[in-house]
Amino acid sequence: MRRKTPLVAVGAALALALAACGGTGDSGSSSSGNGTFNAGLTSTVNPSTKTGGTLRIGNAGDWDNVDPADTYYGYSWDFIHLYGRALTMFKPGPGKDGLQLVPDLAQNLGEHSADFKTWTYKLKPGIKYEDGTPVRAQDVKYDVERTLDKNTFPNGPTYFNDFLDTKGYTSPYKDKTPGKLGLKAVETPDDNTIIFHLKKPFSGFDYFAMLPATIPVPQAKDTGANYKMHVVSTGPYKFENYTPGKSLNLVRNTNWDPSTDPNRKQLPDRIQVQIGINADDLDNRLMAGSMDMDVAGTGVQAAAAAKIQSNPNLKKNADSSPTARLNYISISSSVPPFDNIHCRRAVEYATDKAAMQTAWGGPLSGGDVATHLMMPLIPGNQDINPYPSGPGNHGDVAKAKSELQQCGKPNGFSTVISARTERPKEINAALAMQQGLQKVGIKTEIKKYPQGDYFKLYAGNPAYVKKNGLGLLSMSWGADWTEGFGYLSQIVDSRVIRDAGNTNLGVTDKDVDAMIDKATTTADDTARGAIWAQVDAKVMDDAYMVPFLDVKQLLYRPPNVKNAYVSQGLNGYYDYAQLGVK
Repeated sequence: MRRKTPLVAVGAALALALAACGGTGDSGSSSSGNGTFNAGLTSTVNPSTKTGGTLRIGNAGDWDNVDPADTYYGYSWDFIHLYGRALTMFKPGPGKDGLQLVPDLAQNLGEHSADFKTWTYKLKPGIKYEDGTPVRAQDVKYDVERTLDKNTFPNGPTYFNDFLDTKGYTSPYKDKTPGKLGLKAVETPDDNTIIFHLKKPFSGFDYFAMLPATIPVPQAKDTGANYKMHVVSTGPYKFENYTPGKSLNLVRNTNWDPSTDPNRKQLPDRIQVQIGINADDLDNRLMAGSMDMDVAGTGVQAAAAAKIQSNPNLKKNADSSPTARLNYISISSSVPPFDNIHCRRAVEYATDKAAMQTAWGGPLSGGDVATHLMMPLIPGNQDINPYPSGPGNHGDVAKAKSELQQCGKPNGFSTVISARTERPKEINAALAMQQGLQKVGIKTEIKKYPQGDYFKLYAGNPAYVKKNGLGLLSMSWGADWTEGFGYLSQIVDSRVIRDAGNTNLGVTDKDVDAMIDKATTTADDTARGAIWAQVDAKVMDDAYMVPFLDVKQLLYRPPNVKNAYVSQGLNGYYDYAQLGVK
């Protein structure tokens, strides 16, 4: 029988969050012809079915990758719907409807065995690639095989590596099986059937099935690490050209059949992405109407936020989007003196969270001060504050100095804070942290790295972190889906840490790993949520992370953009596969 995804608790939490932001918490079935502030949270703004025109998109940085086997940025998972179809996806629509999983390539959600270790999907008939050739189940399997190769494709989650019964299989490029496709954990008995065999039960596999890793890749067209230059499309748009660091242009895919795809639109004739625009310049272009969308979706910068909040004509085109996203600083226990828990706790107490919140735009365009890991939207969330940061959240100097005494560094020490070059708010938050830590004698140097390689080469590369003394690592994390496993596992499970491409930037606790295993085999929603709350408390007690912001994103949608709404399934981004400009 097909698993029914329980979303009641998530929907209730979302309704509360939307109400707090001025939304109504409705199902997202309404539409709005005229923009008003926060209208995109609960309705489709400027609905239209007209085709034509060019959707102009900006990106301050570049993708980690546009290859479905090698991407983990949230905006990339949203944008990839324009040219790639996975087995499942989140239902299009604003409000709580956007949290529901629906079939995409598959005819239905997964059929599972009684022990939740075998999952079967049947593909819809008639789906074609951009060249007119049919999509086969073997092509889905092939991209799953590719995503297992963390040397070629270091970015992206490790869910398939962790849960498939791979029996040592690591890469299709090392596969000696005649005709390849030798991963026995995934069967394709015919062109339309794909069966996954897990080494341990997991009742949420339909969430794995929505990952870009199940976007089909025809083996004959695969060029390994160079496949990103022209990903073969199954969506409404196909690559015209891609120049990394400069531009990505998409045009209509004439072999996309809307009768097989009720979840996407094909309205603009062309989608044009300019890469490497200064973030403040991008905001100015959005407000002037010469740019239609900021693909990164992390919200406008401080200068634009001030203009929007003070100008009703701008504010009516904005949404303060609640998210299942946390901004935090990861403390690397492999870098001395953070191998001592008291030195880590000194940072917890000394951090000026109020200043860091201001750096991100304050309560409306930045978010609320965070005191622990789990977000209000995640079922099981418990409101804890293990390291109270003093009056006004400006840091507790006395407690920080006490912890420094206990770690043998009474006069403080020196370390490095990493941040991403293209993210001014992240850099400003690092500066605010730097100033707060100085009050207790902790001196820091801020080092900036390109966001496209941040996890592959720098913050997510343990050898680099240790060699270069990156003790404090800037991080922003959104749930892969709004449930404890989809939120916490990839940032706190020590078993997902590899040589490069990590999103767990240093949590190594076997007790935490054991709690994760218990949660994945707990059927009751309430009991499972309580276990995730215990994971949260344990990681905080170990002082591996300094959470400082429960993120809200002040998003701007120019009035000429059609079909704009915020998708909670897509972590508070606008749904790019629905947009038009006519």
